[in-house]
Amino acid sequence: MTQGLTIGDLADRTGLAVSAIRFYETHGIVHPVRNKGGHRRYGRADIRRLSFVMAAQTLGFPLSEIAEHLRDLPDHKAPTKADWTRISKTFRKKIDTRIAALEELRDKLDGCIGCGCLSLKTCALYNPADIKGKEGPGPRNLKQLPG
Repeated sequence: MTQGLTIGDLADRTGLAVSAIRFYETHGIVHPVRNKGGHRRYGRADIRRLSFVMAAQTLGFPLSEIAEHLRDLPDHKAPTKADWTRISKTFRKKIDTRIAALEELRDKLDGCIGCGCLSLKTCALYNPADIKGKEGPGPRNLKQLPG
């Protein structure tokens, strides 16, 4: 890649801010080369890589996981259809798992709204079959909630 795209060209083509492209570079998503003047030059494959990252992030995948998938691909070549198919199978499994969990939550939510307390022995959301009672007294679920 002797000439390549400037970072401004890449920003125009992807809709990303220049600072976002630099951020993705620090995470190994794109790998520009430097010309004799020290300026970054990107390949056309980087348009696809960044577009893939934006799509995957929209689906809720963390950047670390996305970068891990891209790490196995060639830096300066567009990923093949087989590469994308392999990655999408992993994503599909995780999306299907999320959908199933959300459907289960949705189906149990009506009963929860009906009682309004989230703590009854019959709570299908947080305490199905009173399993938390075996762990001892106190607000077991609240102790596990993040920050």
